[in-house]
Amino acid sequence: MSTLQEQITAEMSAAIHAWFDERLQRTDLQQSVDRTSLQVGIFNDFMLDYKPGRATADDIDLGLDCDDARPTASARLDDAQMRELVVPQLAAVVRARLAPLVDTPMIDYRFTCRGKFQTAQGKLHVTLLEHVNDDKRQDLLARIHSYVEQRLTHGSAPTTPLETFFLARHLLDGLLFPQLDAAWTIAQYERIQALNKTQPDTLAEHRHDIIRAITQWAENVFLPQFYDRAQSAYRATAYTLKAGAAPGADAQALQPIDLLLYGAVLILRHDASYAKSKGLTFLEIARELGSERAARMLTDGSGTFGDDAIHLKNAQLECRANDVFATITIAIADESDSAYAQALAFITHLLDHGFPKSYQIKLKSKVKQYLPVKGLAKSDTHRFFANALAFPALHAALETYARAAMQQYEFYADTEGEKNCMPGSYAAFGLGLLDARYFPLIQHYMAQVDEEHQSVQDAYTAALTAQHGVTPDSIPVLVTCLFACTDNVKLKIQADFEDVEKLACLLRQLQGMQDYLVEHVLYAIWGKREKLDALARKAQGRRQELLLALIAAAGKADT
Repeated sequence: MSTLQEQITAEMSAAIHAWFDERLQRTDLQQSVDRTSLQVGIFNDFMLDYKPGRATADDIDLGLDCDDARPTASARLDDAQMRELVVPQLAAVVRARLAPLVDTPMIDYRFTCRGKFQTAQGKLHVTLLEHVNDDKRQDLLARIHSYVEQRLTHGSAPTTPLETFFLARHLLDGLLFPQLDAAWTIAQYERIQALNKTQPDTLAEHRHDIIRAITQWAENVFLPQFYDRAQSAYRATAYTLKAGAAPGADAQALQPIDLLLYGAVLILRHDASYAKSKGLTFLEIARELGSERAARMLTDGSGTFGDDAIHLKNAQLECRANDVFATITIAIADESDSAYAQALAFITHLLDHGFPKSYQIKLKSKVKQYLPVKGLAKSDTHRFFANALAFPALHAALETYARAAMQQYEFYADTEGEKNCMPGSYAAFGLGLLDARYFPLIQHYMAQVDEEHQSVQDAYTAALTAQHGVTPDSIPVLVTCLFACTDNVKLKIQADFEDVEKLACLLRQLQGMQDYLVEHVLYAIWGKREKLDALARKAQGRRQELLLALIAAAGKADT
């Protein structure tokens, strides 16, 4: 055995022993698998990663492929030496450490050890060991069927995200379900969502795990049958159809395509905006593979909605919606309140029945109205609602739409960056500027705002204040708006609070609020704390009392 071979073997063996020793020190292994019947072991994947000077072992592939300071070939074994001389020894070390642990909670029903090794020819990927504990596998399969029967088929109570985390992946595990039944699998995913529909926050967690499971199955199991993949840390995975993998060539292999389409729709409807391109990629791939349904979805939508819900045409207007692309196309032939009322009803009905909230409007209209708020995107979506606001008869319908559209963490698809805005923004903003009757709508809107990813509320708050002034009636909505604004908002309204009654009204709105919120509001009006302190020192009587009370409500100043 060469010195280099001995060194590599010793370094990687040490990494293997360290991995097992570290995990054996855990005292929560049994407690972890007891959380749900759908888990029979903790660890199922083990990755060895070696390049000269670095040997690691971890539960996942850490992606440490950088080799900027490439050593000379003499410091590496070649591929054949690594495969024939080193890999068998490392596999033996893993097998010896694994043997006494396969029936413990530490090891799942399957355990795979993979390796990435830098050789003289480059990066060598090998599988060192694949272990399947059939007793555990049969036990887990029985538990899965029992869970589906009791909790999903005949159950009526919400399930837990932890259960869905495991079940969503188990249903797509080829060692547990060698023959994928796409329709049955989709039915289980649908049942999970139905049972949890009364809990929106946890429903989002369930959907996230279902989407992730389907995505991993698509990318690692289904699509590699037909496509070569070019993966990059900096851009989306590129898929190239393999030679001989003609579209529609293998009907049996393509049966799971309905699951791919199901996953694509879930991504487009419920995943974050940045992930939606993956859903469209899945649809395009399905079409390339010969799916007629995928072709229809790309032109007409997912098929979830009836024809009358996605298409409206008469002498006044034409509306067409596609939930796959999250677009609503509206052509206004008659610039009347009747035409816009029909369009609003069309949009609201779609949103009430599951159309993606992060949508956009493509508008054909002769009118080009925009709201008097700086920083809003001058998009077709903006223009449609600004046009509709010109008709007083539509204001009630616009409020109904706004309340249906608002959804935290969703944004109109034709806005980004500093122009990002939540669905319902244009209608709510316009109504709030037009009439104080809609202040409750503005307060409801501001309670949903994700200020980390949206800042248009800053400019709107300034516009709202300029329109309605600072009065006892407007101060409550002003405070609510400021709570939702970013730290960059600054209002030129200090003079308004020279009035003692207005100052008292502001204090009433802020009393009982967390000190950081009070500080945030005071900073938007007066700037740094020192300025407000100075005003309080110079003030007299009731005004001084009010200023001191505001300062106290904001807590201690930062030092």
